[in-house]
Amino acid sequence: MLADDDLRRRRAVLEGEWSRWVPAMRAGSGPLPDAGALSTEVGESWARSLVCVDPGTGSAPATRDGPVHERWARSPLRRPLEDLSDALRGIADDAGFVTAVTDASGTILWTCGGRAMRRRAERVNFAPGGRWDESAMGTNALSLALRTGRPSTVFSAEHLVSALHGWVCYCAPVRAPDGRMLGVLDMSTTWDRSHPLAMSTVRSLVSAVETRLRAEPPAPSGDTAAVRLTGLGAEEASYGGRPLPLRPRQLEILTLLALEPDGFTSEGLRDALYGGRLVSVSTLKAEISHLRRVLGGGIAPRRYALTVPVACDAVALLRALERGDTADALRLYRGPLLPRSEAPGIVAWRTRTTVAVRQAVLASARPEHALSYGARAPYDAEVHEHALRLLDPADARRALAAGRLSSALD
Repeated sequence: MLADDDLRRRRAVLEGEWSRWVPAMRAGSGPLPDAGALSTEVGESWARSLVCVDPGTGSAPATRDGPVHERWARSPLRRPLEDLSDALRGIADDAGFVTAVTDASGTILWTCGGRAMRRRAERVNFAPGGRWDESAMGTNALSLALRTGRPSTVFSAEHLVSALHGWVCYCAPVRAPDGRMLGVLDMSTTWDRSHPLAMSTVRSLVSAVETRLRAEPPAPSGDTAAVRLTGLGAEEASYGGRPLPLRPRQLEILTLLALEPDGFTSEGLRDALYGGRLVSVSTLKAEISHLRRVLGGGIAPRRYALTVPVACDAVALLRALERGDTADALRLYRGPLLPRSEAPGIVAWRTRTTVAVRQAVLASARPEHALSYGARAPYDAEVHEHALRLLDPADARRALAAGRLSSALD
């Protein structure tokens, strides 16, 4: 896309302002920029940043606060962002943006975007692990949003670091239900793709993330730590907020116990795990013993059942469907239950949950339900046809549903 004349003029003016003020301020011989093309907020940020940031630096420094994938796994933003990942990737790919999410310190935890844009972003370490707070990378949209607590846009040479003058960045803070800032969501692209609606998109996405944060179950109170189990399209478990080091078989056991609160006899659990295979009682007991150790007890000794509070996404999904809340069920449904498992009991629950969600979608009169489920079921032609029936002829989303249907029928 070619930039229009207004964008070119604005970029040229800002480059002039940068060349006029930054070298003088860096040398200590220039005051803060006066009123003009440059905002007071950006000028003040330049002055603060020049104390510790070289405007000629080539890329953002890497965090030293531990592996970024572990920080992302613990982040309260991870689950809401995973819910919205299809929408984020679609927007980034269609509009030529790269999208990033930081924590409250300004360290990028997650990004998405087309391959070409991500490669370009990685050259300046606009990637997981990169630090983008003001003290690390000077004036940029992320650092301003973190400092002010307000949405921010930084265009071309408003960035202190000259390596970023080819970019425009839009971002907004993401807040927890109690008002704490958890990080920022940023959408960035080349300056010639600057668009007045980009900030509206960022605000809408942040609003969607914050809505999901409010819907998250409250953390357990007191001294009793809860088991949190994510099995729909994933295989994760935590206890007291810390990841549990479980083998696949142990995760299957934990999932079955969460879905069957009345528990199992030894024979019943063995059948649910192994079917007709000849497996010794001692093998099952060894798996249970390991689970008891990591849960600090947590499993009744005679009839196997959980004795600690458990938050399981598959259980929450079925409860949502029982109360007729298809939207909440789709929020929880990220894919089939423990997708790699072949345990008969898990396979049965996998079928039950998938069929239940699908039937709720087909019974719904809301096209967004079919579109959301369709993103997880690309070969389900009936769901894509249902979406097309529900969508208004002028709705731009019909193209998405029609494309999916065409692929499913090929």
